[in-house]
Amino acid sequence: MRLLDLFCGAGGAGMGYHRAGFEVTGVDISLQPHYPFEFVQADALEYLETHGHAFDVIHASPPCQAYSQMRHLPWLKGRSWPKLIGPVRELLQHLGRPYVIENVKGAPLAGGELCGVSVGLELVRHRVFECEPLMLFPGCAGHGILYSGRATMGVRGKGVGVMGVPGHMTAKDALGIDWMTGREMRQAIPPAYTRWIGERLLEMI
Repeated sequence: MRLLDLFCGAGGAGMGYHRAGFEVTGVDISLQPHYPFEFVQADALEYLETHGHAFDVIHASPPCQAYSQMRHLPWLKGRSWPKLIGPVRELLQHLGRPYVIENVKGAPLAGGELCGVSVGLELVRHRVFECEPLMLFPGCAGHGILYSGRATMGVRGKGVGVMGVPGHMTAKDALGIDWMTGREMRQAIPPAYTRWIGERLLEMI
């Protein structure tokens, strides 16, 4: 089955779908030299409208900055970012293909949440996925809390560094990614998340 990976970045989501068994094509407005599959540099919404019908399943990870809790940091207040979840959803629903939209906690998605601990990783990174068809997600297995608030981090009582990565592990090992730069990894979905979703999708469709 062919899967379209919109706003693909360097391919964290795409790699998970590939490992689940999909043939993956990625689209991003910025050149992605480390994307490991077929890549098209284009506006994601324009490409979806023109070519979306050629794919069996569509994944979209619109920019998260407008929804992230990080936007409230003092040095980011007053900045604006595009809110693309609504336009993406509208196009996907019109197209009628199975789809997944991914974003951070707090984004306006009608979906379930995955944590790295839920899919076998030693990683705390919560992401929300809106899926059509509807999909039930495993609950977070629980982990220690480094600090309280909406964006909690920690790994079963162990200390963590940036983005929920345990202090005793490299980010590449914690995320299951070995082809990206550090900057690319900060924006990436761990492949284990979308491999889990992709396997469920193949069972359902």
